[in-house]
Amino acid sequence: MAEQDGRSPRRGTVEKRQALLRGARTVFGRDGYTRAGIDEIAAEAGVSTRTLYNHFGGKENLFREVLLDSAASVTAAHVALVERHLGKVTDIERDITALAREWLGRRGEHAPHMLLVRHIISEGAHLPADVIEEWQRIGPRAVTEAVRVRFLELGAQGLLAVDDGNAAEAARYFMLLTAGSVTVDTFFGVVPMGRDEVDARVESGVRVFLRLYAKGGEG
Repeated sequence: MAEQDGRSPRRGTVEKRQALLRGARTVFGRDGYTRAGIDEIAAEAGVSTRTLYNHFGGKENLFREVLLDSAASVTAAHVALVERHLGKVTDIERDITALAREWLGRRGEHAPHMLLVRHIISEGAHLPADVIEEWQRIGPRAVTEAVRVRFLELGAQGLLAVDDGNAAEAARYFMLLTAGSVTVDTFFGVVPMGRDEVDARVESGVRVFLRLYAKGGEG
């Protein structure tokens, strides 16, 4: 039976859940896990604390849902970039440079998630260990795996000196030398970095990577 405002009870429940996730993402991103309060989250979402407890049972479960939902979304976006740029490579340097540039050029789209990650780093000892493990599995590890698979294919095509023995290492180094360089030095987006500097980091990182893993290179 529909409610008086025309919404079904089910739709109203889903909307409240989504409002809670949005509100929690804002508060956790601003205050971190330890300092975030249930009252503040409920107020940000425009619901009662009772509604929050009914949906999530408490702060730990809510944080879990927020972090993993956010991580899954960011992972999907990054994997799509990997597939687009590395799915059909014709010029290895040009194509992996384009991947790193777009990856970093779109980092503003993931700013709320980066705030959550920054708090994970600073508050790791106070966060549930199983939540951190699951975040790593569906977030950073999943993205690294997507890069590893594509690098392995590029190795089979003779475009990289990569095989089963070093594909995972190559994926990690590529990410650290390009996106990782900018992410760390901007403290996950807290400190601004100009476009020219970002491009310079990418180009430098790609050069180092190819010295290690280009076919016939030094690595």
